[in-house]
Amino acid sequence: MNRRSLLGGALAGGLLAATGGAPAYAGTTGAGQLPGLDPDALDAAIDPLGDEVSGALVRVEGAAGRWHGRAGVAELGTARPVPWNGRFRIGSMTKTFTATAVLQLAAAGLVDVDAPLRRYLPDLLPEGYPGTVRQALDHTHGLRGAQIPSKDPEWFFQHRYDTFAPGSQVRWTDTPLFTPGERQQYSNAGYIVAGLVIERVTGRPYADAVRRGILRPLGLHATSLPGARFDIPGPHAHGYQRVTDGGRVRYVDVTRLNPTLQWAAAEMISTTGDLDDFLVALFGGRLLPRRQLDVMLTVPQAPTWAPGEKADGTDATYSAGLTRFRFGGLEVWGKSGDRPGYNNGMGATLDLRRRLTYSVNTLNMGGEQPAVANRIIMAALT
Repeated sequence: MNRRSLLGGALAGGLLAATGGAPAYAGTTGAGQLPGLDPDALDAAIDPLGDEVSGALVRVEGAAGRWHGRAGVAELGTARPVPWNGRFRIGSMTKTFTATAVLQLAAAGLVDVDAPLRRYLPDLLPEGYPGTVRQALDHTHGLRGAQIPSKDPEWFFQHRYDTFAPGSQVRWTDTPLFTPGERQQYSNAGYIVAGLVIERVTGRPYADAVRRGILRPLGLHATSLPGARFDIPGPHAHGYQRVTDGGRVRYVDVTRLNPTLQWAAAEMISTTGDLDDFLVALFGGRLLPRRQLDVMLTVPQAPTWAPGEKADGTDATYSAGLTRFRFGGLEVWGKSGDRPGYNNGMGATLDLRRRLTYSVNTLNMGGEQPAVANRIIMAALT
């Protein structure tokens, strides 16, 4: 089943107007011109879905109009469509919220992003470790994450309901992978550390800082930090894992899980609408002063290294909580994220004239990004 909603450009400015004020980076779409909104291409991106996913939810907003699309079912074996306001596990898009919370503390004078992490966590980090708060946020910290095969289905099914203590995901005493600042290597470890910095500075759970500084002021009522709670509250599409037993394929529901393993790096739940509101507020200057927003939008001058300590020959693309994407001359800032059963993304031009949020329900954790997700991105941004 596939239903979609297309509204004209006259309504596209409503959300921005409601949040108050112009974008902090007005006029910075990039060297390329903003592509027109192509509803036919967007429709074709999710119809047919293919056999990699069971559902999709897409939201495109901006100056050229808005397009909302959905496809597939909320639950296998039923005809219920994916709910328009469906909630989903956003995975690593949590990092953008955590980075924002840290930078809000920096704006308040409680955190120095260029101070050593040991200033805030002297009992956890080894003496002599020079990595800074900024480096924790932009993946140049060099800290080693615990070797947990969380995307291996066998490991997941055995441990999906286990509770992990914050910090257990970092190998604190091991020699760093590299000298901080020398290279960029994506990992959850820096954001586990960032969550602990928030707690050490505020004396409260990191989730409180996210709720007080972001969710409540913006009215993001469908966005939550579940802690050790297994369920997705409210309407949602289910996630599944394809399993083969003796040549027979079956689909195991993986919607319920304990998200404490990912904690401040990837635990959150949200909707396409709330994520769009978040992007508008973030790039519109409602959440961070310009100085801290500039920190979030600074990509370090460093080569990228993939897991396994091998250079991949490209320059860094991750900043403090975001990723810089280029589509021809069009520059888009955003973040992707995945959890078992869910593959998601959000992105926008800095002037907010084109914004994309989406979630697809994958059937194979740990695999390549589904083709339907790539089609959605290309249809919305090129």
